[in-house]
Amino acid sequence: MKRRTFLKSAGAAALAAGLTRPARAFVPAHNWHGYDFGSGPVVSNRLNQGPFPIYAPEEVVPDSSVIMTTTPSKKPLSNFGMGLVTYVCDEAGPPRKEGATTAALIEELAAMPLGDKLYIRLDWRDIQSRPGRLDFCDHWKITFEMAEKYNKRVGLRIQLMSPVIEPHSAPDFVAEKTPMVRLGTTNEIGLPGKVHYAPRYDNPRFMEAFKEMDSLLAEIYNGHPLVEYVDTAMYGFWGEGHTWPFEGNPFPDYQTAENTFVEMFEHQLKNWDKTPLTTNTQPDWSRVGNSELLDRTIRSHNWLRTDTIFIENRQIEALSNRPAWIGATIENGMSDGRPETLRLVDGVPRTENIFYHAKDVGPNYMSLWNWHRIRADRIKNYYDQYPEAIDDLRAVLGYRARPSWIWHFEKEGHPGLVLGLVNDGIAGVPGVLYVRVFSTDGAVDVRGGIDAGLPLPGGKVRQAMLMLPKGTAWEGLRLAAEIEVKGQRYPVQWACRETCNPDGSLTLKKNV
Repeated sequence: MKRRTFLKSAGAAALAAGLTRPARAFVPAHNWHGYDFGSGPVVSNRLNQGPFPIYAPEEVVPDSSVIMTTTPSKKPLSNFGMGLVTYVCDEAGPPRKEGATTAALIEELAAMPLGDKLYIRLDWRDIQSRPGRLDFCDHWKITFEMAEKYNKRVGLRIQLMSPVIEPHSAPDFVAEKTPMVRLGTTNEIGLPGKVHYAPRYDNPRFMEAFKEMDSLLAEIYNGHPLVEYVDTAMYGFWGEGHTWPFEGNPFPDYQTAENTFVEMFEHQLKNWDKTPLTTNTQPDWSRVGNSELLDRTIRSHNWLRTDTIFIENRQIEALSNRPAWIGATIENGMSDGRPETLRLVDGVPRTENIFYHAKDVGPNYMSLWNWHRIRADRIKNYYDQYPEAIDDLRAVLGYRARPSWIWHFEKEGHPGLVLGLVNDGIAGVPGVLYVRVFSTDGAVDVRGGIDAGLPLPGGKVRQAMLMLPKGTAWEGLRLAAEIEVKGQRYPVQWACRETCNPDGSLTLKKNV
């Protein structure tokens, strides 16, 4: 996609249309840093987070002293809310290789230690062929089998419209009853010579069928232990909120378009109340209400995604200045290692450039994806030649929390601990971090939450206090962490060099 052309023409179209006047719910462009999106997720059993004076007259933690410290680790982590994402399929289908089965090729992708999560990107017709039930394609089923086998979660997207398949992304029983508006032909994207049509998403039959499909999908996968996130189904090509390079949209006016996609978003929001939705940061080139969907996404504590890193500055602003508790995933194709795909400039491969720029916006996830040429050996071929940028990003990707300092004190006969939590990653915690001090025999179990998104990356220490029962000896207790996202809790392994237990917890011992 020629995004420079896209940006210039989008700006001209906006001026021509007089878009400086906001519509009823249109959210005008704004800087994201410091913007009031409302508060973060609610923290239950919030811990006292300071300050903690040692001396009189306050003496909150009298005579406290550091008993234990941890140091940062660069080892890969696969905690919920972070990781490199291996693409298993896109609209061109699953991996293909002469003499190899689809199952074997998907297993090669799932088994790759470089990837932490799996991702499937399919068209609606790949999961449904008749009303009232879902009919998952084979590579969908195999992906979930491999995810369970290799202990990896899955992100997924169901596309309602795609420029690279014939005839439509919607199943036949939907497309045949939905008015289609001709957009035209283009050599910029999609199949050469294809005549592109956009469905009237606001058509009652289309809307009813979409809601049924999403509800059927959510009945199975909302809160599913193998699902990491689900992409918000948006307007247009690849469900990204646009039909570039075609100007306009199939709706009679902007308000109809916005109302349609707000209705669809609210339906998804209701269905996916346990699993994060990730909404594309695409500017509203096609004038269909993207700004309103993005605003609602943040206010409902859902996440963001983008479809390339070399893109409009508006998307860079949103990603890099999003609230700390909002996760972000970046999708960008990569070289397969062949010389003709490296696109070297000054000795730097384009893929390396992409990974370093992805790092600049502090994402939680980054794709491993050979666009329309998916295969494990192609990812490995590139990585074996140019591992540095990928390794560099992976070492800091997402949030990497650890208790850098642990203080001990006693007050009125009660021992207590103060944790100095740090984040060696490049993203905030995409939810709420909960910490727990416990004994293996169950006699001690104290826990509580940190404010949403914390600890922040970049040397921002967050302190929190845990009071223990009288007479408790702290040595030998375990310190564990969990992340809560949409009411669901997932264990977190500490990102420290010190040895952790198999459950990711840290055994407390004096090392200072």
